[in-house]
Amino acid sequence: MIVPRRVALRSLFALAVTAFTGGALARIAGAPESGRETPDDPSAFDEMYGGRHIQGRTGPSGAPVVLVDGRPLHLMRCADGGYVSPLDHYESCPTPLAATRAAVDAAGSAPLTRHAAAHGVRPGGSPRGVHA
Repeated sequence: MIVPRRVALRSLFALAVTAFTGGALARIAGAPESGRETPDDPSAFDEMYGGRHIQGRTGPSGAPVVLVDGRPLHLMRCADGGYVSPLDHYESCPTPLAATRAAVDAAGSAPLTRHAAAHGVRPGGSPRGVHA
């Protein structure tokens, strides 16, 4: 029996859609809900500190992902194993939570802007901080 080309193409399309949908749903089901600690991520946190909502977790690359009032805060790893933020370069903190708290203390009541939260980004400059 010869299968018509149209039936074969429909079958291949249905198979591809099913595989894609299953893969996408598996990623969604496996992702932790935002704002909740996962038992396999001991460095995750979600709390109020200094009047700000701070959240943190371990990202896909193993680096910490931190939000302060919903805005990202870049943390850098130090040679001693600690962390510093763009808002507090002077003190190496032992954990991402301690570094986030230090950044909140350094910011005081000032709002976090995208320029303060991202290391090396200057208005009108390059990402490496070089100005023309």
